[in-house]
Amino acid sequence: MTYLKKILSLIVCFFVLISCNKGSSTGSSNLAPANLVVTATVSTDSSGSVAFTASATNTISFAYEFGNGDIKTATTGSLNYQYTLAGTYTYTVTVTATSSTGLTAKTTTQVTVTTNAAVPKLVWSEEFNTDGAPDPAKWGYDLGTGGNGWGNAELEYYTSRPENVIVQGGVLKINALKENYNGSAYTSARLLSKDKFAFTYGKVEIKAKFSAGAGTWPAIWMLGADVATTPWPGCGEIDIMEHLGRTLNTIYGTLHYPGHFGGSADGSTTVVADATTAFHIYSLEWTPAVIKISVDGLVFHTTANSSAIPFNHDFFLILNFAMGGGFGGTVDPAFTTGTMEVDYIRVYK
Repeated sequence: MTYLKKILSLIVCFFVLISCNKGSSTGSSNLAPANLVVTATVSTDSSGSVAFTASATNTISFAYEFGNGDIKTATTGSLNYQYTLAGTYTYTVTVTATSSTGLTAKTTTQVTVTTNAAVPKLVWSEEFNTDGAPDPAKWGYDLGTGGNGWGNAELEYYTSRPENVIVQGGVLKINALKENYNGSAYTSARLLSKDKFAFTYGKVEIKAKFSAGAGTWPAIWMLGADVATTPWPGCGEIDIMEHLGRTLNTIYGTLHYPGHFGGSADGSTTVVADATTAFHIYSLEWTPAVIKISVDGLVFHTTANSSAIPFNHDFFLILNFAMGGGFGGTVDPAFTTGTMEVDYIRVYK
């Protein structure tokens, strides 16, 4: 019996050891992240840039919440982040370390960041670098005559033909032609980003050049994306640039909205001596507080924005080259062709 007891005791110990070893193995695979440490190095150039480094054991990824609503993930724990709000602010940054089995550990740190000015981020651009038709993912067309709803007694028929609109050599060309076409004396094109791209607030930069000739009326502008349900001028209109061949080199920047539209629109002009022979940067700065229109960085029209006017919702872009009409005026009988050229369009926020 004593011998048998010893054998049974050995068997029990054997299974206890196996059980202990298995428990130890399972526990190690479910260890939570530990020793989580985060450091932050703030740039001294007032750019808003901060270099973050996080480390922890039993961790496969780190999630950063930057204290401004933005969240990013880094598998190595290191990343650079740029705060864009102008001024000096202290942000509470939360870092979450996650293990391979989903267990987490958190820690927080505070960073005080100075940013001299809001750093814009490019959110949409059209560089016109591919020859041929404009990118259909970015542009649609208004087709037909002014009787289709864009009025102004214009004389052209808008088409999508390559004769009227084409990308060549890194530049969009909208060509107005004197020709009889579907009952109209001229043809041209009108591109729009409606239902493809629209935005609220930001900075728009367009590098463009226009043609001379009385009666020509190229324009770069924006229309409220709710135009189908809130007809013009209730939807709002922002004319970043209009040029009339009859007032050569005069650039118009204008806002249209209820109480200020048509002949009583809210706008200003500036003179660009070589608008028809050289490219210039036509810009819009649009915030909840102000709308500014400029050429080559020089602001020539400013409107205070508020909830009382319709410039606090999405707008889309329009590029067109009109002929004649109530604003374009009488077309020079000698006119045969003119071109509006656009090198790029960039939208920052």
